[in-house]
Amino acid sequence: MIMDEVKEEFVKELLKNNKRSDGRGLLEYRPIKIEKGLLPNAEGSCLAQIGDTKVLAGVKFDVVEPYKDRPAEGVFQVNAEFLPLAHPEFFAGPPDERSIELARVVDRGIRSADCVDSKKLFLEEGKALGIYVDLYIMDHSGNLIDTAGLAAMGALLDTKVPKYEAKALIRGEFSGKLHLERSAVVCSFEKIDGKIVLDANDEEEVASEGRLSFATCDGDLLCAAQKSGRSAFSREEFSAIMDASLEKGRELRKLIGG
Repeated sequence: MIMDEVKEEFVKELLKNNKRSDGRGLLEYRPIKIEKGLLPNAEGSCLAQIGDTKVLAGVKFDVVEPYKDRPAEGVFQVNAEFLPLAHPEFFAGPPDERSIELARVVDRGIRSADCVDSKKLFLEEGKALGIYVDLYIMDHSGNLIDTAGLAAMGALLDTKVPKYEAKALIRGEFSGKLHLERSAVVCSFEKIDGKIVLDANDEEEVASEGRLSFATCDGDLLCAAQKSGRSAFSREEFSAIMDASLEKGRELRKLIGG
């Protein structure tokens, strides 16, 4: 598309002088906002906003049958829905590869960090709690991964566990807050014409040649990684991105209260 080519050239021309269209530094986030407890019918919820990108997360519980290979553990799962109103390229219908990738990256970060102890979700033989985090993309203006990661983690921090009595959940009555072992967030970096930028906006994503996303958790630990795009990253770039992820991860966890 002609407009995409124009955007790409504009972004690359600015980056030649280490500049970005919104005046940020190369490793600087756009303004971030976190609002918890917005959905009264969910066990936990959070609206995360980075710049003009907004993702709403809701948490629901259900009684499920444990997986056969983990009979004494509960279930944790993240799903993502790209609402058509969020971006001209989003359409109603079954999940596409973008929503599947987004859900998997967020899920992997939280799961790999062992934020939720699945053994504590076990109820009785053949029954366990299932925790489902649903991500709704409200506005897409770049960097959905980090925004969705914040929304999911914020919603879990807001979550209350419904009471379980007579082999059923009692909606609206709670046994307490969901216990989390730690908090995890994701930091995503784009490579554009040899430059590495954090928190790319939609124009910068058009110009991107490759992305690296690192999930970090309490204790300054790297717990998951995801690469996409055709570009390779040198060892020096990889190391610098890991260091930046640890630093920025601490800042993000403070913002969500984890």
